[in-house]
Amino acid sequence: MAEVNTEGKGGEGKQKKKSTRVDFTPMVDLGFLLITFFMLTTSMLKPQTMEISVPTKDKVTEDEQDKVKESTAVTVILGGDDKVYYFFGLPKPETELIESDFSPTGIRSMLLNRNTDVVRKILELKKDREDKKITEEDYKKLASEARADKAAPVVMIKANDKATYKNLVDILDEMQICNIGRYTIVDITPFDTTLVHNKLFPDDIKK
Repeated sequence: MAEVNTEGKGGEGKQKKKSTRVDFTPMVDLGFLLITFFMLTTSMLKPQTMEISVPTKDKVTEDEQDKVKESTAVTVILGGDDKVYYFFGLPKPETELIESDFSPTGIRSMLLNRNTDVVRKILELKKDREDKKITEEDYKKLASEARADKAAPVVMIKANDKATYKNLVDILDEMQICNIGRYTIVDITPFDTTLVHNKLFPDDIKK
């Protein structure tokens, strides 16, 4: 028990004062009550996770795989000065490289247009969750299945020597914003480097 005793002093001819006793025990109880209150009312920091679509077990022929890759493949190349380039399909001599940026009307607009069906499904699922038609667990399951749709785009992210770490973080953010469920980070190839060079210096093609 915590207490403070204060004894009064009295001289001759003066009445002796009684000691004053202060008990600090209730303050200890109050401290524990405050700690318990803040623990129960303060929201804990939730870990942020990234969903990963695992390969399907469905068996398809090699021709079907090439067809799917050709129609859904999108290659994104990170360049210098916050520039980003992309092309559709598999690398070919006639491949057209498109220059863009990280503005809402840039790479994001392209990804949303390529992923229209998935984005629509996700919005419908969010509305059903807000209307209490499905639970949070059901939403996460159905949203993951929607992002893994075979018709959804497959994005291959590459970076050249002039790209920054910030560019990589920005493009990964765009994957989440646009609900891209299938994407991967791969090494840039000489073909990709040549495409970017020819885009930046078109006069060198004529030489």
